[in-house]
Amino acid sequence: MNRDSPLDNLRVVLVETSHPGNIGAAARAMKVMGLSRLYLVNPRCAIDDEARARASGAVDLLEAAVLSDSLDAALADTVLAAACTARRRDLPHPAYTPRQAAPLLLSEARAAPVALVFGSETFGLSNEQLARCRWLINIPANPAYMSLNLAAAVQVLAYELRSSLQDATIPLPAFEPARHEEVEGFFAELERTLVAIGFLDPASPKRLMPRLRRLFARAGLEKEEVAILRGILGAINKRSGQ
Repeated sequence: MNRDSPLDNLRVVLVETSHPGNIGAAARAMKVMGLSRLYLVNPRCAIDDEARARASGAVDLLEAAVLSDSLDAALADTVLAAACTARRRDLPHPAYTPRQAAPLLLSEARAAPVALVFGSETFGLSNEQLARCRWLINIPANPAYMSLNLAAAVQVLAYELRSSLQDATIPLPAFEPARHEEVEGFFAELERTLVAIGFLDPASPKRLMPRLRRLFARAGLEKEEVAILRGILGAINKRSGQ
């Protein structure tokens, strides 16, 4: 199955979740980052008003959630299942951080379904459940306190996946950089204006002007910005009668 976005091929599998608020918050975390396929394995609670309230605008994900009576059923047709766990256990699984795993998960999801598996709030995932997953994903956390909320863990994974998309970078408006002669023309007018208003001693311009050049060099002047600055200088000169 090939979908428009690899995110469409990623399913979030919550195993034996006991708090409806976590299901709702996980759905919200998913939708904000563009994931939509929620699977619930033997949930210990109903999708109630609290779940819907915590889901906010992602109630549609709750309504479309797939209920499964086993982890095997939830993982059917997937080519890769990655278990999010705080404990490595004594298992031979490859282990990744979310940032390491995200581009690899997206690569697999471009062609076939991939699952992210999260255990219950109290017990996490059992060894048997972990054995059904190919990878482990460990979220880096304070070793003295690694108790991350279930929905927060879903948010971390969803964010890293979204950030790893090729089109995730928000494009900046295109600005035309100022040309050398335009910048030099601005500096010449700036120096004349500073001398005219008595701010710069024409006998010793070597102290101030190099510093101003460094300041504007760090800014990286654009063509429109140079025009604005020269307009300001023109207004100053007009007001001072120059």
